[in-house]
Amino acid sequence: MNAATILSSSISFALAALSLGLLLTVLRILRGPTLPDRVLGLDMLVAIAIGLIAVLAIKSGFNLYIDIAIALGLVGFLATVAFARFILARGLSPEKDAGAGLPVPGAQKLKRGKSARRNKKGAR
Repeated sequence: MNAATILSSSISFALAALSLGLLLTVLRILRGPTLPDRVLGLDMLVAIAIGLIAVLAIKSGFNLYIDIAIALGLVGFLATVAFARFILARGLSPEKDAGAGLPVPGAQKLKRGKSARRNKKGAR
């Protein structure tokens, strides 16, 4: 067994494993019961796509693919941060967690509202 055979079989295995992971991640995105599950699925999808691009770069020997993978990683990170801020702004996660009886960070802020702020101002 020479190095070319080992590299070829490793690339084939990596492509098969990453393709399976891609399909399972798409399934999680479609079935995800909550929005945070879907956001994590999209983040995982970006990570798998970066892996696929890296394996294709090794297979083809075209080094520009590595630059594309780095750019995709940066864009994927920014998209995940934007989705997380969107979820926090909409307050979707406390709705689901409050039914489970779990302590929710920031739940007191949601309950206080404007009337509590007015009482503080009037108490001066």
